[in-house]
Amino acid sequence: MASRRSRRDTGPARLSATTLGLVTAASVVTSLRGLPAMAQEELTMFFYIGFATVLFLVPAGLVSAELGGAFANRTGGVYTWVGEAYGARFGFLAIWLQWIQNVVWFPTGLSFAAAALAYTFDDKGLANNNVWTGLFCVAAYWAATLVALTGTGLLAKVAKYGFALGTALPGLVLVALFVWWWASGQTLGWDAATDPAVTLKEDNHAHPRWAPYLVELGSLSFLGTILLNFAGVESQAVHIKEMRNPSRDYPIAILIAAALSFLIFTLGALSVSAILPYNEMNLQSGVFTTLERAFSTLADVQWPVYVLSLLIGYGAIGGALAWLAGPSKGLLATAHDGALPPFMQKTNRHGVQRNILLLQGLIVTVISSLYLFIEDVSTVFFLISSMTITLYIIMYLLMYASAIRLRRTRPELPRSFRVPGGRTGMLLFAGVGFLAVAFAFIVSFIPPTQLPVGNPLTYVLLVVSGTVVFTTLPLLIYARRKPFWRRERSEHGSLPPRPPGPTS
Repeated sequence: MASRRSRRDTGPARLSATTLGLVTAASVVTSLRGLPAMAQEELTMFFYIGFATVLFLVPAGLVSAELGGAFANRTGGVYTWVGEAYGARFGFLAIWLQWIQNVVWFPTGLSFAAAALAYTFDDKGLANNNVWTGLFCVAAYWAATLVALTGTGLLAKVAKYGFALGTALPGLVLVALFVWWWASGQTLGWDAATDPAVTLKEDNHAHPRWAPYLVELGSLSFLGTILLNFAGVESQAVHIKEMRNPSRDYPIAILIAAALSFLIFTLGALSVSAILPYNEMNLQSGVFTTLERAFSTLADVQWPVYVLSLLIGYGAIGGALAWLAGPSKGLLATAHDGALPPFMQKTNRHGVQRNILLLQGLIVTVISSLYLFIEDVSTVFFLISSMTITLYIIMYLLMYASAIRLRRTRPELPRSFRVPGGRTGMLLFAGVGFLAVAFAFIVSFIPPTQLPVGNPLTYVLLVVSGTVVFTTLPLLIYARRKPFWRRERSEHGSLPPRPPGPTS
C-alpha cells in the first residue's frame, strides 16, 4: 500500500481539486469586468443569468466533468473529446476555436486591468488613455507569458491567488457594500431607472422588469454576451493529468468552479445595479465608479477604492494567465499528432509549449497595438469580442455533440463521473446545452439593442466574416498537413510518450 501511494504521489501530478477548481473559476470569471454589462439589465439580469446557468453552465459543467474523467489519462481537452467522437479533423477544429477566440480576447481583458491600475493611482484620465492601455496590454501579456514558460506550478499559483484576492475578495466587498447600501435606505439603481428596456410602467409608476423587453430579436442577442461571460468551465481540462487523482478530483473541480462563477456574477452584478444609477453605468469603469460612489456616500473615504482597484487589476491579470496556457497546451497535443508543423511542436525544458506561446504573444501584441494608433477603440474591440462569441459557441456545439455520440459509440469507457440519467440523461443535458448555444449562435449575428455596436452593418459583416475565416482556416491547415510533421523530433529529443491521438 505504501509503495503504491509513493508512486502515485511522485511525478508531475500536483494539482488538487481545489486548486484546479479555483484556476477554472478564474478562467470563467476572468475579472469583474462583465458585471456592469449584466448590471445594465437591472433586474432582468436574473433572466439572462438564469438562462446561462440552467441551460449552459450546468450542462457544460456536467458534460466536461464526464468527458474529463473518461479521458483522465489523456491530454488535449476538447481536442481529445471531439476527436474521439468525430475524428482528429474536428478535434483540431474544436481546440483551434477555443485557442483563437482566447487570443483575440486577451487585449480586451487586459485593458480592464489597465483601467484598474489607473484607478489605483487615482488617475481616471489614464484609464481612458489609449497609449497607456496599449502599452500596458503588451507589457502585461509578455510578463504573463514569461510566468507561463516556467511551468504549471507557478502559473497555477498566480492564477489561483489572483482569483481569490483580485476577483472573489473584491466581489465580496461589493456584496457587503450592497447590503450596507440597502440597509441604510439609499436609493436603489433599479428604482430610479425609467428606460422601458429595464422598467415597466404601471399606474404612472416605473417598476423594475423581471423579464426582457422583447421588441425585436436584437433584444435577445445579449444572450451571446452573457454566455461568453460564463464560458470556460472546460478550458482547464488539459491539466487533468497533473492532478493527483484526476478521476475523482476533476468533477469536484468543475463543481467548485461552476458554483463560484454563479455566485460572483449574480451577486456582483446585483450590487452594481443597486448602487450605481442606470444612466451612469460604463462598461469599462462601472465597477470602480460603483466602489467610489458607495465608499464616498456611506463612509466618506476613498482609500479602499485604490486598494481594491489594485487587487482587481491583479485579478484581471491572473484571469488572463489562467487562459494563457490552457488552450495553447491543447493545441500542442494537436501538433504532436501532426496537425501543425514542427515549429509548433517545440517545448522548453519544462515541457511548456514555447513556440505556440510566442506566436500567441505576437498576435496579442499586434491587436493590442491598435490602442496606440486609434484613440477610441472601444467599439472596435466590442465588435471583435462579439466575433469571439460565435467561435466559442461552435466549439461548444462540437463538445455537446461529442458527449452524446460517445455515450453510444464508447459505452465501455471507464467514466469516473457520469451525467445522471444514463443515455437519456446525457441526451437531455447535452441536448439542452446544444440547443441553448445554437440559439445564442443564431442571435449573435444580430446587433444587440442593449450595447453600443456602432454601424449595424459593420457589426454583422465583421461577425460573419470572422466566423467564416477562423472556422475555415483550421480545416485548411489540417487538409494540408504533411506526414513528416508527426515524425518530427523536438530539440530536447523524442516527443514524450503519449497514448494514441484521436482517430482520423
